[in-house]
Amino acid sequence: MRTQIVAGNWKMNCDLDESQHLLNALKQKDFSKSNAEVIVAPPYTNLYAAHKTLENSSIKISSQNINENDKGAYTGEISPSMLKSVGVEYAIIGHSERRAIYEESDNLLAKKVTAALKHDLKVMFCIGEDLEKRKADKHFEVVEEQLKKGLFHIEASQMKDVVIAYEPVWAIGTGETASPEQAQEIHEHIRNILAKQYSQEIADQTSILYGGSVKPNNAKEIFAKKDVDGGLIGGASLDADSFAEIVMSF
Repeated sequence: MRTQIVAGNWKMNCDLDESQHLLNALKQKDFSKSNAEVIVAPPYTNLYAAHKTLENSSIKISSQNINENDKGAYTGEISPSMLKSVGVEYAIIGHSERRAIYEESDNLLAKKVTAALKHDLKVMFCIGEDLEKRKADKHFEVVEEQLKKGLFHIEASQMKDVVIAYEPVWAIGTGETASPEQAQEIHEHIRNILAKQYSQEIADQTSILYGGSVKPNNAKEIFAKKDVDGGLIGGASLDADSFAEIVMSF
């Protein structure tokens, strides 16, 4: 059975005090009533504090990014081993904002995936098409290319440490809306690609998350879809009550 996951990506929000307040509020929630694994991704500056705060909690910690090198003269960057040393278990790689704003290429993302897995970090690999590609009916092609170039260099045995997050970039901040049916359609397509590349068994075991503005009022309907295994949550993860309500949708 696939792991159901709700991950909160805080992006560039929350200073240390705000992070502590949010983490302590999340610790008070009884997530044992949910079937979902809960993950939070605070900013780099708050990762160690998050680790200490959540030590006796079931909530896991992810970084929002990672550098592809072990160490060296890379000013401002954070290596996989540094993240491991402060209690991080997951790394988000290939988020749409990293691809679009910082122009991270598929080749670079492939190196980041390799680096994360080498240091026993689990990977949350993000894919998704923009509005132009969606309107041109190229969404199936885009996600397949992103998977092939950024992820499919790894061995089948390594896929147990990979989660895929589909982001409908075209439906985030554009006024367009993605339906649960559209989410299911693309998630099923992604699973078929995994089966073709590796095996049906691996495809059936890989968690695929939806990252398209999941909120308390739509989470249950989206998560009910056969191939949707949870969500990568943005804005709603910054409010403990909203995030907890999404987690409890499972």
